[in-house]
Amino acid sequence: MDKNLIIDIVKGSIAEELEIEKGDFLISIDGIKINDCIEYRFLETAEQLELEIEKKTGETWIFEIDKEMDETLGIIYENALMDEVKTCRNKCIFCFIDQLPKNMRKSLYLKDDDSRLSFLMGNYLTLTNMSDHEIDKIIEYGISPIKVSVHTTNPALRRLMLNNKNADKLMKTFEKFRDTRIEIDCQIVLVPEYNDKSELSKTVLDLFNLFPVIRSAAVVPVGITRHRQGLPGIRGLTKVECRESIRLINEMQIRFLEEKGTRFVYLSDEFYIKGDLELPDYMEYEDFHVLDNGVGMVRVFEREVDEELRKIKKKRIEKRLTVLTGSLAYDFMCEITAKICDYFKGISIEVIEIKNDFFGRDVNVSGLITATDIINQTKDRLGSNVLIPDNMLKKDENVFLDDITLIDLEKSLGISVKPIEVNGHKFVREIIGE
Repeated sequence: MDKNLIIDIVKGSIAEELEIEKGDFLISIDGIKINDCIEYRFLETAEQLELEIEKKTGETWIFEIDKEMDETLGIIYENALMDEVKTCRNKCIFCFIDQLPKNMRKSLYLKDDDSRLSFLMGNYLTLTNMSDHEIDKIIEYGISPIKVSVHTTNPALRRLMLNNKNADKLMKTFEKFRDTRIEIDCQIVLVPEYNDKSELSKTVLDLFNLFPVIRSAAVVPVGITRHRQGLPGIRGLTKVECRESIRLINEMQIRFLEEKGTRFVYLSDEFYIKGDLELPDYMEYEDFHVLDNGVGMVRVFEREVDEELRKIKKKRIEKRLTVLTGSLAYDFMCEITAKICDYFKGISIEVIEIKNDFFGRDVNVSGLITATDIINQTKDRLGSNVLIPDNMLKKDENVFLDDITLIDLEKSLGISVKPIEVNGHKFVREIIGE
């Protein structure tokens, strides 16, 4: 890409001071044409640099800039990657995108496997389509942390699960990072009768042997929708299998804690909820490196609510609200809202569980709830104050997975619906109206 369109400027930034504007183009930094966002981020860290900008009038402006190493230019580009997204070449037996029904938003069907998205947005990649040059670039530029979907370190099993002949090179790739500044967070999607039990134990141990380059591993249960026609015959985990996995990981955590001072591997909250066992204490999640995998989210939200309640004086508030949530968090949200109602007398909160008929009842997280299911299950039974977690909507857009907008949902229900961030502090403040 020869030119990168600038779509916004951060207020108070270097770019604003230099009168760089929306509609201008970035041409180069230090005479180097920018190939992608990683190159840009690396060049941007220099304390002295030459910036070439093409104004929307066609003029070329060149700036000599002195700045702090950690100070950004404050430029936002039309394409955050500054290049085409590298798509996934795998055909994983458990791929959630392959289980989507037809006629959804086109963007939902994009399978990315791009190291730049791992760095920028926390997306997970498999490393199966990464060249030696790209790996060297990650090491040279210090791109860290990166997120890697591992699933298994057994070469033959990984080839089978990812359906990719290059999937067996994972450990060799990891070895290249061993003596670098790079940190890696790993993900294991657990599929019963494939990579569980002894295979899971081997995978976690192999990853732990690369600590601290690999700083953590998250284990999440496979997600199964009702749209698996023509796909491999896999199933979800049972209650017994969840408990077996918890026992296995607990034993490994004890060993790792003694050897390296870290538990290293963590199970997503769903294991404990489905296994009907108490979740680990807040402190057992350590640095919450893999929170985005649903690991420790319950304890974080609970801690945030408790902290917020301690800040606010008890008072009586006459108010009625309804909170919509998925099946997985339903019991927890009932407990949390009961605590809030007990603290603020006069508040009444009804929590409604939205069962996932769109994807199938085995899909239980709030982030995969559709407007269709909300309408079908709540029409004519909601009050005026309705709250939903904002992860039901596309980031930065008020549209659900089934392409129904928030406005359309409100019209269908005849009430206003307010999305709120999944954050305990903000949840409490929203409920009491502050």
